[in-house]
Amino acid sequence: MKKHVFTALLLGVLMACNTSPDGFKLEGTLSGEIENGTQIFLKKTDEANQLIEVDTALLKDGKFTFTGTSELPELHYLLINRLRGNIPVVLENGSIEVNAQKDSLAFAEMKGTLQNDLFADFLEDSRSLAQRARSMSDEMRNATAQQDTASMTSLRDEYFELQEEAKTFELKFAKEHPEALISALIIEKVLATKSLPENEILELYETLTPTIKETVVGQRIKTKLDKLASTSIGVKAPNFSAPTPTGDELALNDVLGKITIVDFWAAWCKPCRAENPNVVKVYNKYHDKGLNILGVSLDRRTEDWTKAIEDDGLVWNHVSNVNYFDEIAELYNVKAIPATFILDENGVIIAKDLRGMALENKISELLQ
Repeated sequence: MKKHVFTALLLGVLMACNTSPDGFKLEGTLSGEIENGTQIFLKKTDEANQLIEVDTALLKDGKFTFTGTSELPELHYLLINRLRGNIPVVLENGSIEVNAQKDSLAFAEMKGTLQNDLFADFLEDSRSLAQRARSMSDEMRNATAQQDTASMTSLRDEYFELQEEAKTFELKFAKEHPEALISALIIEKVLATKSLPENEILELYETLTPTIKETVVGQRIKTKLDKLASTSIGVKAPNFSAPTPTGDELALNDVLGKITIVDFWAAWCKPCRAENPNVVKVYNKYHDKGLNILGVSLDRRTEDWTKAIEDDGLVWNHVSNVNYFDEIAELYNVKAIPATFILDENGVIIAKDLRGMALENKISELLQ
């Protein structure tokens, strides 16, 4: 009988060791003179990227506690009433420790769970790069004041190397830590800034673990990548129609040439207006060889749109719903302008977002 009881107890212990925590317990310590009863807010961002309150705790003897459950890791922020700044922390089931100084919340330490340990490692390396940059800047000022050209040259070379290291630091972290929530946040930033080709972003996303793909940020990336896939190179461009300046309805499929540029622009967009003379030059040079352009304006006022067409000499086809970033922009996942899509005679996208000489060279290559 005793043997059976012992076996049951042992099995219970083993099962407990292999079971993930039922919830989280976030215990924080705040150093510095701050009165008891001060409110500590736990917040996260909503779909509009605005901070929303999740929970509130009260400070007692420099300590505070939050408890609850978190199905998947998610980035949250701790804000202390009447103090500037916030403390980022990954909320996930388990025991989380946060230690902060009243006057330097940005340098808070978090630990205790996998995601917070990884986040802490990322922040430590990031701060190390920033500190090296500050030290190098101080040394450069001293060398300049002393007119020490040898040191200035050496420091300049070191600084360029540091800049390159900083550029690749985040991507390197994401590639080496597919199990980290911060890696997904890095990928989302790369996606927003278009600092990598879409196929490379997709490859990076695919390396993430299933758990990270299921998180809120992982799902956001998947949604954006799915949208991009509908207008990626090699895909037939989605057809659309909209009013012309004269009020007639015109569809993309109606104006396809041997090569067609779909040009998203607006009268209020300075980079667009600066690029327009180059587009005019390309159109005049290659229209007789089969180049067509369909301008899609994201203006809010018809008079602004039509005046810009006349002022800039844009003699090709134009359409607009005169509704800013409307459903056509959404269909093509256009978040910023100018944005261009180059189509072949079948309406298949063969290039994107080319400007200046890159645009002219590509059109020349395709039509000659």
